[in-house]
Amino acid sequence: MIGGAQLRIDLGRFQRNVRAVRERMAPADVLVVVKDDAYGHGVEQIVRAACEVGAEWFGAIDPASAVRAKAAAGDDARVFSWLTTTQAAAGELLRAGIELGVGDIGYLERVAAAARATGAPACVHLKIDTGLHRNGIRPEAWSEACARASELEHAGDITVVGIWSHIAEASDASDDASRAVFDDAVAAARSAGLDPQIRHLAASAAAWHRAEFRYDLVRIGAFCYGVRSQDGPELEGIDAVAALVAPVTEVGSGTATIDVGSADGVFSSWAGRIEVSTPAGRRRLLDVAPFSSRIEAWPGAAPGDEVTIFGARADGAPTSTDQAELIDTVGEEPLLRLSPLIPRVYV
Repeated sequence: MIGGAQLRIDLGRFQRNVRAVRERMAPADVLVVVKDDAYGHGVEQIVRAACEVGAEWFGAIDPASAVRAKAAAGDDARVFSWLTTTQAAAGELLRAGIELGVGDIGYLERVAAAARATGAPACVHLKIDTGLHRNGIRPEAWSEACARASELEHAGDITVVGIWSHIAEASDASDDASRAVFDDAVAAARSAGLDPQIRHLAASAAAWHRAEFRYDLVRIGAFCYGVRSQDGPELEGIDAVAALVAPVTEVGSGTATIDVGSADGVFSSWAGRIEVSTPAGRRRLLDVAPFSSRIEAWPGAAPGDEVTIFGARADGAPTSTDQAELIDTVGEEPLLRLSPLIPRVYV
């Protein structure tokens, strides 16, 4: 999407979301996920805003976002990255002060070798595969991995600071089964001589709804940005942080043209399916061209009027999740598909 649109990001609302999440998760701490340029909101601005309201943990799958988060937070926060990388890339992350998620014995060896090259032990979070199979050490290999991690810890190459996993969040029963595997893995790690101080299993949905999954740390991504789960309930104290807005450029017979468009993908799929917010209430999006879109006009519509494609409920707009559900996807996708040519404006 390119044109006269803006992604308007309300940092005050983001901070209110972070406070609400931290209050609900206490006494567990909250890791604010900033993957993919903080869901398109901008890593540096998001990290600084979160630090101002007490956030002490950040995390990203991708190393680039993790390194930017650490640079923005400095010594005020810990940053965790869980993408399996090469030994050289692991060394770069360690030199930047990043803690590493390790879900493979081979990667454990590469991280240890990278740490030896840097001259300081790597802070490692060992990952057990509790059934999602996204990655992680399989339960049948867990004892061997813990024994090797203990050897590397005694050699001064690593410090196992955490045990973690992902769960499917497909049903309470499957999540309960994953939690049992996780608890067994923590016990086995301690039996092997490791002393992990941080246990983290749950991301946004499980952490929000089930207190027993919170342990010491929870990883909250979309909810901090006001993006609820697809087909999930509204979140108390949480609202969307980002609003995609575009000006009216032309008014015709029953239609108004707005200065934002798309050639394909999520946004063109919205044509004829969604309503957008206008100064006179919601109007249907009629069609989407590469550089502009047309919506139903309203009495008095004029060039310069502002239209919100998605935004905050408090402002009367449909959220990104509301719009995404109409094309059977998740609320994160409209944010992550926005062109970097659309300015991010912070308010």
